[in-house]
Amino acid sequence: MNRRLIYARIIGLTALATAVSGCAVLPSSGPSSRGITAKSDRFLGDARIKVIDVTDSVARSLVAKSVPSSFSESLGEGTSVGTVVGKGDVLDVAIWEAPPATLFGTTGTDVRLTSASSTSLARGASLPDQMVDNDGQITIPFIGTISVAGRTTQEIARTITSRLTGMAHRPQAIVRLARNAAANVTVVGEVTNSSRVPLTSRGERVLDILASAGGVRQPVGKMTVQITRGMQTTSLPLETVIRDPRQNVRLAPDDILTMLYQPYSFTALGATGRNDELPFEATGLTLAQALGRVAGLQDSRADVKGVFVFRFEDPDALGPAISSDTPLTPEGKIPVIYRINMKDPSGFFVAQSFPIKNKDVLYVSNAPLADIQKFVSVIYSTFLPVATTATAF
Repeated sequence: MNRRLIYARIIGLTALATAVSGCAVLPSSGPSSRGITAKSDRFLGDARIKVIDVTDSVARSLVAKSVPSSFSESLGEGTSVGTVVGKGDVLDVAIWEAPPATLFGTTGTDVRLTSASSTSLARGASLPDQMVDNDGQITIPFIGTISVAGRTTQEIARTITSRLTGMAHRPQAIVRLARNAAANVTVVGEVTNSSRVPLTSRGERVLDILASAGGVRQPVGKMTVQITRGMQTTSLPLETVIRDPRQNVRLAPDDILTMLYQPYSFTALGATGRNDELPFEATGLTLAQALGRVAGLQDSRADVKGVFVFRFEDPDALGPAISSDTPLTPEGKIPVIYRINMKDPSGFFVAQSFPIKNKDVLYVSNAPLADIQKFVSVIYSTFLPVATTATAF
């Protein structure tokens, strides 16, 4: 009898030790809500971690800081290039002279106008194509060099006519831009044909140039339009440019239009209906939409007060009160944990405006009761065999 009691006590102590050790190694999908909150102002390398409770004002501030500059605001509507001549352009110059032609004669000319009398022929001399040189000049017979860069074709024609007056008989000149080499837009990136597209007096816009390059090679919802003008660069989702005609602005000479394929995504972990990396559109995603795409929270284990978004945030989005004295990561970011209380009904309104960014981690911690249930399960699974063994003894 004593031996059975000793065996029972040994088995009981062994089971108790196993249960206690099991408390320290209970299975979990991540830190608890309390453990995350305790990380506030702790360091991640050289950077300090910030835990921020998301309120309506915080969400509104993030939305205002995350809205990209529109093309209409940063670049303006712009004007058509027109017929302004630049260096490298090729001009077609035709000079007309009323009869009797005294300067250009009657030989080696093209008949442009005829009448019933051969004596009333107006003669036109079609000159070889004139390329504007590096000095912005062209050469015209009997006149010499003329500065044409930065001038319209009508202004150039009037200059030629005035210079010929007194030498030719009632001269007239017609100047046409035969080949445009100075006013071009460069199209690169995820397009069918990367090329330099010449601008005309029509005033080509973003979608016109994109169509000239054969369109994009990736889904429209994952494409971003980037326009570089001088030292300024502005980006917008392609869907925004298509939906909002104001963003389909006219392009200027030497603009660089780059089509970027940016498959944005966020990662969902913890007590959500789906743990996965999920893509989203370049037009953006809210926290409410993100929760919907992961099938919401798990009723059996989720802590509704413990919805967190882990992000390397831009200091400008946090304001000077936080970013001024906070060490940054080598990339110039601040590690931030945004905490949203979904038990408060107003949290659902906040979630509808809180923006999800690329590479965010959405994490939902386990409720404290869920950990207790795990502990009870460990105890039950440990003591049931012990009780069975003790009964057998």
